[in-house]
Amino acid sequence: MRRLTRDDVTRAVPGADDVTIAEIIGIGATADELAEAQAWLVNDEPLMNAGKPLASGRVGELIDILSELEPDEDHDKEAGPVVI
Repeated sequence: MRRLTRDDVTRAVPGADDVTIAEIIGIGATADELAEAQAWLVNDEPLMNAGKPLASGRVGELIDILSELEPDEDHDKEAGPVVI
């Protein structure tokens, strides 16, 4: 399996900064592993219901990295409403 390139990551993870892109490439993950990590982030319930074990290894590392890109709902609530 082919490892991810910068172009692969920028297409799959729009808006990722250079540090995040380097972290993802540095793991040595494949496109399939990145896609699996993204599937877990979007909705883990169907994957668990299908009997899929919790993500670990490179997929788990990718989930950790990608989850940092997600807006933190708790932080947004604490910050209060946006006033324009």
